[in-house]
Amino acid sequence: MATNTPSFKIILGSSSKARKQILSEMGYEFTILTADIDEQSIRMEKPEDLVVALAEAKADAIIQRLLTEGPLEEDAPTTLLITADTVVVYRGIIREKPTSEKEAREFVKGYSGSHAAVVGSVLVTNLATGKRYGGWESAEVYFLEIPDEVIDNLIDEGVTFNVAGGLMLEHPLTLPFVDAVVGSADTVMGLSKALTEKLILDATVNDKEQLI
Repeated sequence: MATNTPSFKIILGSSSKARKQILSEMGYEFTILTADIDEQSIRMEKPEDLVVALAEAKADAIIQRLLTEGPLEEDAPTTLLITADTVVVYRGIIREKPTSEKEAREFVKGYSGSHAAVVGSVLVTNLATGKRYGGWESAEVYFLEIPDEVIDNLIDEGVTFNVAGGLMLEHPLTLPFVDAVVGSADTVMGLSKALTEKLILDATVNDKEQLI
């Protein structure tokens, strides 16, 4: 966790509540700037390649927006842009955000008494140097049997439509039916703390060393 006031600014390129919460828990202050991209136009066979490509595309769109609208402020020597993407892999099939109630129900019902993998990328772009540092992590989530009424309530609330694979680990309706998480819970939620911290360090310390 960041304990001292950093000598850089952070832009989080995501409107995800979970990602905002995780980055705040890490001790960072940040502004939010989102990207409007057609995620369905970017297709990859491997989930690891897909989440990395989507994080890159989000960064590209936000940088283009910054160039068009102008920088937010110029009071910090370095600004880091953090983008990320997450998918769920269930029985070898990549799942993104469900697009219909039927699909959302099918997704969540499939997890009942079963398990799924979550693959998440993080990309940190140093806007001062243009250099990018990225990576991905994965985790496995094992579920107990999820009652139909719980699935109905999740669908009615609409939360399943906002997250990859319709899977929101931290939701009060979902959490009691999580049997085990192999890997980090923050990876499942959308932003690996350990990976993000490492990439922030790479984007600040490494770039600074290369400039000396």
